[in-house]
Amino acid sequence: MLSFLEKTGKHSRRDFLRVGGLALGGLSLPSLFASQAAALQDGRFVRDKSVIFVFMHGGPSQTETFDPKMTAPAGIRSATGEIATSIPGVTFGSTFEKLAPLADQFSIVRSFKTGNGNHDIKPIVCRDTIGANIGSLYARVAGTSHPKTGMPLNAALYPRAVDAETMPAIKQFGDFESTGELGSAYMPFVPGGDGSLQEAMKLSIPRDRLDDRKTLLATLDRIKRTADSEGQLEGLDRFQQQAFDTIVGGVAEAFDLSKEDPSTIARYDTAPLVRPDQISKAWKNYPRYVDNAKSLGKLMLLARRLCEAGCGFITVTTNFVWDMHSDQNNAGVEEGMQYMGVPFDHAISTFLQDVEDRGLSEKILLVCCGEMGRTPKINTRGGRDHWGGLAPLLLSGGGLNMGQVLGQSTADAGAPATDPVTIDNLVGTIMHTLLEAGKIRTLSNIPAEVARIITDSEPIHELLG
Repeated sequence: MLSFLEKTGKHSRRDFLRVGGLALGGLSLPSLFASQAAALQDGRFVRDKSVIFVFMHGGPSQTETFDPKMTAPAGIRSATGEIATSIPGVTFGSTFEKLAPLADQFSIVRSFKTGNGNHDIKPIVCRDTIGANIGSLYARVAGTSHPKTGMPLNAALYPRAVDAETMPAIKQFGDFESTGELGSAYMPFVPGGDGSLQEAMKLSIPRDRLDDRKTLLATLDRIKRTADSEGQLEGLDRFQQQAFDTIVGGVAEAFDLSKEDPSTIARYDTAPLVRPDQISKAWKNYPRYVDNAKSLGKLMLLARRLCEAGCGFITVTTNFVWDMHSDQNNAGVEEGMQYMGVPFDHAISTFLQDVEDRGLSEKILLVCCGEMGRTPKINTRGGRDHWGGLAPLLLSGGGLNMGQVLGQSTADAGAPATDPVTIDNLVGTIMHTLLEAGKIRTLSNIPAEVARIITDSEPIHELLG
């Protein structure tokens, strides 16, 4: 346990040697850093890349997003119309006004098939990943924390990471923090909720205030100032110092959006984009959409900050917002794309421009998809129902080939018309981006099933070049 005791205002050297609160797999934090540094130095199998996986929970429509089919009959073609992109002859649904001019910065797959129309989280946790979050598989190979910065290598960001007033994470359709048989040591780090950090830390502040990020950050900052002034950090070896800095330095600051330029925060912010009085009274019936608008932009900003601090895999989701049936719980596709598509368009386009400006496009792979697509035909209420035959998929950066539309769909956008791209191919693309996949089989300490997934999953070869 991390144990900073503030009752007397004094800290013994022994207290600072107990910063192994993120101890995982039986290792204290300092020894874990040491072992990871040695592994990375000897193996050279972990690339200097990060993946941000934006999970579009609920199942986005392929037709209203990236495959509008405007020559199809009414009831099949995009209910929102289309918009020209920067790629000649390629159009998107008209909601994506900001993404369309940036189409040469990402690639769209129009033959992606998730396999069924069930509400779950199968592109990121499924049998293809042995029941573990893809980030947990990565952490099993790369380690749980970055050997230089101490940043957890696997994180999950829900709306409460940036807005305490939003709904809790929806997990009844699948647990983004699942590790399968890998063990809890490889769970994603979850800020602003009930994640492992909160459970692992013991500070002398009331437990009911531990989830208050401002209190936590202020407490850690005060501890560090006291320690520095009393010279109590002198004599710690490099990895012990690193362990301390992980908690009171890099990790705390990376998760603190107040450290960001206010103009950048405003640039990302999606909260002002969708106002109830501008669309319809139905807004009040869909609180998930409010949370989506309030949080998505800042979640993307937070994800970028974590990548800069060394996080390798970040799951981002804004709860169950893409389920466009047009019923008592969900909007239809035309209205729903105002709630869901407008914030998505703004947040993702802002992120793409920001990482390009910062020279991070080659380092960060962005993946956007949901668990399924929507039916080719709009139902009688103006919505689209569950559909596993085809789903939208966007990928950007990571050193991959961008500005492409891969694969084709049938005339009604109901199935791949070319060879389907599957979840296995998506997993392979992610793993080949993060790891030197061909070297993984030579590592004796990696479970055979994990090595098999990494080395045998076929990437999307058109993206790799």
